[in-house]
Amino acid sequence: MKNKKNSTNKGKKTPKRATASKKKNLNNISQTHGKVDQEEPEYQPTTLDQIWGDDGTSKYGTLSEETYSSELDEMGLTDLHAHAATVGIIPIDNRDMLEKRLVREFNKHVNQYRKPSEVRPLNNEDTKKIPKKVWDILNEGR
Repeated sequence: MKNKKNSTNKGKKTPKRATASKKKNLNNISQTHGKVDQEEPEYQPTTLDQIWGDDGTSKYGTLSEETYSSELDEMGLTDLHAHAATVGIIPIDNRDMLEKRLVREFNKHVNQYRKPSEVRPLNNEDTKKIPKKVWDILNEGR
């Protein structure tokens, strides 16, 4: 009886393992940690739902405009009409106008969840940087 392994592998080369690979110098290796160096600013909750843990992603699935606009680009016109109806916008046939309206409504929704926690008043250094012409224009309304 013939050995199946030998008969089927005639003329084929078996792959060699790379046992003798070069060792990397650990001083030259760099690794990223995947964290954002600068923390996102904290936002102050404005409704009871936000205090109880609602982060605003339930309506659109995201709070990133780039992600939402890419989702809109991937949708067909029928899907776009259905999405507009669920969001509360009357669907129209012009795709560009409908996408602009949806993004505008999305931005309104996101801004409801992004009230800065701290508003910094102007100090003397900031007011010194404003040119005199601007101050004159601002003082005209008094």
